[in-house]
Amino acid sequence: MKTLFLAGTALALGLGAMATKPAAAQAADCAFRGALDEAYCDANRDMVADAPTDASKLRDPSTIVFTYTPVEDPALYASQFKPFLDYLSQCTGKRAVYFQVTSNAAQVEAMRSGRLHVAGFSTGPTAFAVNLAGAVPFAVKGNADGFESYKVVMLVKADSPYKTLADLKGKRVAHTSATSNSGNLAPRAFFPGLGLKPEEDYQVVYSGGHDRSVMGVNAGDYDAAPVASDVWTRMAARGQVKRENFRVIWESEPFPTSGFAVASDLKPELSQKIRQCFLDYRFPEQMAKDLGGNDRFWPATYAEQWAPVRAVADAVNAPYNRAAFDAESRRELEAEARKKAQAQQPAAPTHVAPTGATPAPAR
Repeated sequence: MKTLFLAGTALALGLGAMATKPAAAQAADCAFRGALDEAYCDANRDMVADAPTDASKLRDPSTIVFTYTPVEDPALYASQFKPFLDYLSQCTGKRAVYFQVTSNAAQVEAMRSGRLHVAGFSTGPTAFAVNLAGAVPFAVKGNADGFESYKVVMLVKADSPYKTLADLKGKRVAHTSATSNSGNLAPRAFFPGLGLKPEEDYQVVYSGGHDRSVMGVNAGDYDAAPVASDVWTRMAARGQVKRENFRVIWESEPFPTSGFAVASDLKPELSQKIRQCFLDYRFPEQMAKDLGGNDRFWPATYAEQWAPVRAVADAVNAPYNRAAFDAESRRELEAEARKKAQAQQPAAPTHVAPTGATPAPAR
């Protein structure tokens, strides 16, 4: 399997490209668009982009390009998904390659610009991918009992004095990124009603990722962090952290985990073939272990499975639109620049990032 890499600098160039990709359904007579970008149409009102009505705009690539959300070290997933990509190549009769991305914004832009055909998007960025990149979610990971979900958990160190959310007033709490559902938006939606207002009652520090938040709490850089329960569970299972070193002082109701989506402008026959390949596949033992015990893909729709995610975004007035995406893209570029600067100065703090302004809709 060949691994392609999209560096952060490519994202800066990609922001402009988002506006220049030939529109799949940009006709002025689009009957209904809903929350979708003007490049797409939703005539059947299922909340995702329709396939182009102009057959010349349908794509049938010789190579299928796939990537998975960079919620953890992106290099891990290139290896973990190799058995599946080998299978996808055999199932479709087309070469399948992994396209490694370093940010949620880069992943969304890659599909929008036509460089990415199939992707596993994190929970929050799925909505950006749907509205701005023509992504059509069709599956989530799961096992024989059903599809995978996760909870938002507030982690503190086991030996800390914090027992309730109220104990975190005046403390330093890591959020992951502005677009993260579990790492930022859900806490902003839920915590005020529980007597704890982010920014007002505690200092928000963006860590840049769920794994970084967990490691930061473990190292004492943060007093607490809201993270996706499945990421924390996988980190403990891999031995990156010891579960007994943490306590959960609050958890949410379940949310859908990352969703797998195809680009809306693929030829219908290819799109359907890819979907069927996903649903027929059973993970080999090591892949299942790496992916939290999941061993298959379950069918899913954006309208149904992502309803609670959209509800959270509505509650905090964080729409999944172009303005919010561009703002988060700039934040991700700035975060990467800080990361590079810190790498040149080892003594500098590694988990500090300035707080953002109004949050925009990622797990």
